[in-house]
Amino acid sequence: MKKWTVLLMTSLMVLFLAACGGDEEAKDAEKKDEGQNTELSAEDKKKQEEMQKKLDEQMVEDDSTVAVVNDEKILGVDYNLTLTTLQGQMQQMGQDPTTKETSEQMKTQVIDSLVGQTLILQEADKKGIKASEEDINEQFEQTKGQFEDEKAFAAALEQSQLDEKELKAQIANSIQFNQYVEKEVPTGEVSEDEIKKAYEEVKTQSEGADQEVPKLEDVKEQIKASIQQQKQQEVLAQHVDELKEKGKVDIKI
Repeated sequence: MKKWTVLLMTSLMVLFLAACGGDEEAKDAEKKDEGQNTELSAEDKKKQEEMQKKLDEQMVEDDSTVAVVNDEKILGVDYNLTLTTLQGQMQQMGQDPTTKETSEQMKTQVIDSLVGQTLILQEADKKGIKASEEDINEQFEQTKGQFEDEKAFAAALEQSQLDEKELKAQIANSIQFNQYVEKEVPTGEVSEDEIKKAYEEVKTQSEGADQEVPKLEDVKEQIKASIQQQKQQEVLAQHVDELKEKGKVDIKI
């Protein structure tokens, strides 16, 4: 069963909010560069430029159609947005997102994610599940509040190639998506045995890495949430597969 764990709405917020700490990271980088010789800085800059060039080559034209789901087009701009986030996540984990194999894997993962989300949102529309203006505005203000000031927020919008209206539209999609999943894709309860089994697996791995192992009662809720999330992903993936079988999906790239 395919797991399309990179959700567009989640990815959008990760990418957007990453801009919140962008200035601080840049300042830290500048401080680290101070005291280093010019030759090293130039070398690092060249490597970054080469990496960015390879990453840019994975993108598609913003106005191109990457897939059609039940006559609804998925555009390149959404594909690029999700791909950019995935590229960044892989780099943070120390992986190279520019290898041929990885590039193909990311392409498939992004398309699966976008198609799955489109199917879910289409079903939500059919069932009359909508995000309220109150919920949209509340989440918008929460997102905006994570930035230092209006200038920083505007810079993040520009970096993410969004305006406030588009951001609110994406927030609305996120809320609608989550409401549909909560209502239409329920998951079973997590048993005590499942929690204990997961804990023992983590405990074994931690002991093997010579790491201190917390008591079960201290991490029980985190383990339960993790298992619940995994179950939901599996049930959701199955639900999307069923929607694909009933619908029409045409991949263009």
